[in-house]
Formats: sequence, C-alpha cells, structure tokens
Amino acid sequence: MNRTHLTSTAAAVVLATAGALLTATATPASAATTCTSPVYKRQFFANTTFSGTPKKTDCDSTISENWRTGAPATGLPKDNFSVRWTVTRDFGSGGPFALPVTTQDGIRVYLDGVRKVDLWKNVSSTVSKTVNVTIPSGKHSLRVDYVNWTGTANVSFAYLPRTSATVDKVKPLTPTGTSVTYDKTTGAAKLTWAKNKEMDLAGYRVYRRLKGTSFGSTPLRTTTSTSYVDSSLPKTGETYYYEVRAYDKAGNTSAGTADQGVTTADRTPTAAPGGLTADSGTGGLRIAWDRVTDAVSYRVYRATSANGAYTKVGSTDQTSYLDTSAVEGATSYYRVTALDAAGNESAPAAVSAKRYDLTPPSAVTGLTATPTEYGFALHWDANQTPDLARYVVYAGEILGDDEEKVCSVHEVEWLWTETTSYAYRTLPDGEDRCFFVDAVDDDWNSHYEWTRAPEVVTATELDTTPGVATPEGSPIELTASVGGEGAAPAALSWNAVTDATGYQVYRWNPDTAAYEKLAATSQESYEDPTATKGTTHYYWVTAVYADGTESAPGADYVVLAP
Repeated sequence: MNRTHLTSTAAAVVLATAGALLTATATPASAATTCTSPVYKRQFFANTTFSGTPKKTDCDSTISENWRTGAPATGLPKDNFSVRWTVTRDFGSGGPFALPVTTQDGIRVYLDGVRKVDLWKNVSSTVSKTVNVTIPSGKHSLRVDYVNWTGTANVSFAYLPRTSATVDKVKPLTPTGTSVTYDKTTGAAKLTWAKNKEMDLAGYRVYRRLKGTSFGSTPLRTTTSTSYVDSSLPKTGETYYYEVRAYDKAGNTSAGTADQGVTTADRTPTAAPGGLTADSGTGGLRIAWDRVTDAVSYRVYRATSANGAYTKVGSTDQTSYLDTSAVEGATSYYRVTALDAAGNESAPAAVSAKRYDLTPPSAVTGLTATPTEYGFALHWDANQTPDLARYVVYAGEILGDDEEKVCSVHEVEWLWTETTSYAYRTLPDGEDRCFFVDAVDDDWNSHYEWTRAPEVVTATELDTTPGVATPEGSPIELTASVGGEGAAPAALSWNAVTDATGYQVYRWNPDTAAYEKLAATSQESYEDPTATKGTTHYYWVTAVYADGTESAPGADYVVLAP
C-alpha cells in the first residue's frame, strides 16, 4: 500500500490505490392463474348448486367431456357434481351463430347473462339441441353450467358462426391499425394491419391506386395474412395509396381502410461530400465538409474504429456538425453522406479525430465524519460533474503534535456515483482520524490528483475499549472476523489446546462493564448469531480443563458495519 505524507498547519492529505464496489438486487415475482381468451375458465363443484369454493379450477380450450360414471376430478363425487365454464371474447362484427349442445344430465348456456339453452333435468340418455342466436359486435361473455345428478356424465358445447350467404348478412369490421412503410433500397412497400376478430373471416383484399385515380374492382392481392409486401411499385417518384378490406365466408366484404400512401423514390444519389476535416474544440469535435450540389441535408455517422459499426449521431442542412457526445480522450471515426430531395443517400466520405479531456471534476463538498461504534459514518454532497464516473474514499491517521500535524491517508474504497455515503470500519479506540472523498471522471481525471487540494475533515473515534484488561499468558490465539454471506454476523476461531476438554466463549457487555459467558463448545470455532451490526464486539475464549479450571483468555474483536 502506497502512502503519501503532506504537512501543513491544517490537516493535510494523500494518495493510494484500492478496489471497487458493485451491488445488485433481485426481487422475485408471483401471479395468479388466469385463462387467456378464447380458452374457458373451468370450475368444478362438489354439489349441484355451484355453491361454495370450487374444488378445482383450470383452463379448458373446448367443452367436450365424457366422464361416464366416474368422478370428473380428484376430490369430487361421481354423482351430484357441477361444472361451470366461462369465457369473454371479442366477436368482431358479430352475426348469426349456432349453439349446439349434447348432454347427460343438465346444461344451461348464457350469453351476456341471458339464458339461451335450457336442458335442465336428470336424464337416462344423452340429449342434443342446437339454438341459433345473433351475437352483436364486440366483446361478449359465455357461461355454460353443467350438472350431473346420477349415472352417466357427458357434455359438449360449441359456438359456431353460420356462414351461409342466405343467413349471414353482416359485414366484417373494417381492419384497423393499418400502416405502410417504404424501403428506398428495394423499392418495396410493406403494408400491415391488425387481425380482425370475426370467427368466420375468410381473408383480406389489398387494393392500390395511383394518386389522382380510383381503386379498381380487382384487388392487388388476396391474403389470409395481416401484411403484404408490394415489390411491383414503379420507381418513378410518384405517390401511391393502399387500402385493405376484410371478407368473410359468406362473401360479405367490409369497408376499406383509410388510404395509406407512399411516394416512390428515384435511384440517383448525389456525389459524396468532399474536403472533410475534424478538429477537437470547445464542446466537442467539429466535422466540416464542402457543399454538395443538389444536396438538401447531410448525415453524420460515428464509429470507434475505422472498420467498426457506424451509428448515426446527427443530421444537418449546414456544411459542419459539432459532435458534443464524442468520447473525450478517444479517437472517433466519422462518415458523412449527402441526401437529395428524393431521399437518396450518397456514398460516405470519411475522417477521424481525437477529442481531448483535460478537465477534472469539481471537488467533493459537504463531507461529514460521524463517530460510531463501528468507526465512522461518512456522508457528502452529490457531485454534479456531468462525466463523473466514481468516488474514491481516502482515510488515515493524524500524526504529529499541535505545532505540526500530518494527515497520512490511504485509498480505502471506490464507489459508484449513485452513492454519497460510506460506512468506514475501524477499531473505535479514541484515535484521531482524517478523511476526504475524491471525484474521478470517465477519462480518469481526478480532482485530487490535478489540484492536490481536497476538502479534508478530521474526527476523533469513540472509545469502546473494554474496561477490563485481558490477562497475559493465554494458550489460545483467537481470531475474530466478519461472518460470510448467509452466516452469523461474527465468526471466531482458535487453536486447539492440549488437555482441554472444551472452551468457553465470552463477549464484552458495555452495560455491565464485564465479559459475560456467551457459549461453551468443544470445537475450535464459534459463530455468534446474536452479534448486532453497526458496533464493535470484543471476545474472550478460554480453555476448560477436566478439573473445571479455565486458562487465561485469548482476546480479539470484530467491527460490524450497519
């Protein structure tokens, strides 16, 4: 460990090296069981009244069961049970539906709480029925109640769109979420839209028209997908519009979506910019170039190496660009392209330059050092330097007399910028201490190293030294340390003593001013689960012999942070 001694009439400072600090937390999560529409939520009841808490709840994609004469699930009787299925789904434009059921024994079907099917009695054979209904557009709920009183148990139910052209006169809803993108490189337009909710949907028809004309009767494309890539667009710089219409199995067709337009581009880029220069200046790196004929704007790309991945950092209609985000102290590589009014991008022109950072962070202020039973609690103001990367904590001793004092410090911890406090652990035995916190930026500029003028604070430790001295001549060499992760706060270990039948562990109690018995053990180690954090604990360990006598104690202490 390197030490530096500075002398002055006031407390002075130092330099050293150390490690870094990093923490992370994770939080487990939990969620309730749900059934995603159109899957049913199914509940089993051990009665025929659907009362009380269900014996079982799960998800069911279809209602088609044949339990015969057995129980439908573990914990349920084979007779006098009930099952309820519920689901809410979006029916799109709605329309005519058939509700076919078969059952033994009873079944009731509800649409939005209104009973549509009612076969509710104990029967000796399977019965069937189909009810036709009209379901309005949008979301609706279905509930199926089934009861088995005695004997064989089976049930099936479905809701099926009626797709005959003589029955279904309801048009699908107009597709939503329509958008179009145009790829200037390939000249293709990609049209996308949201999937319709109708159960009887057959597909979609895509139409295209040139600006100033009408959509024809023949679609450009018929598809069951929710996207279409048009690679047949003429590359003439003209504007084209698209619309999408949905059609169902009965032949009903929706209205068309709002027009989605694209303007095709020509394929002739301008010349690449010339005369590129790049210079490090106030606020960043400035890249400049000559004006290009027919260019309406320029794009600036940056990479960390000449052949690296380039990322767009800005665009401008001027012939220069100030890159304020260029990394200080590193070489940045640039490519500049010109764009014409049609959006064609020229070949790139390249240049590179290094941005220098010679500005250290400002001093850390507001540092306080509060004596504690574990050492000192350090707190300071957040440093507002924009490129601040870390704090470095320095701590040391005050040496010398009143006429000339020396603060001899060393580096004790690196901390991330989100941290403005630190628990400094040291034996609180009344010594004078000195501290300062350094600010370091992401180019390793250190305020302390640049200025040699940190803001130092001094403080005197608390004195928690036991009032009872430890006798000499103990055969035990005791080591006290901080417990590991998941272990007790304090861990003790010592050497084996010949002829000892066991060992006695003591801990200093400042309230009674005495070492008090903590535990007896036959091992050469002990973990203290009752050691409180945020203080210093002092321990004795003695060897116990066959005649009951104890050796002189071995002593040590452990400092526990809060």
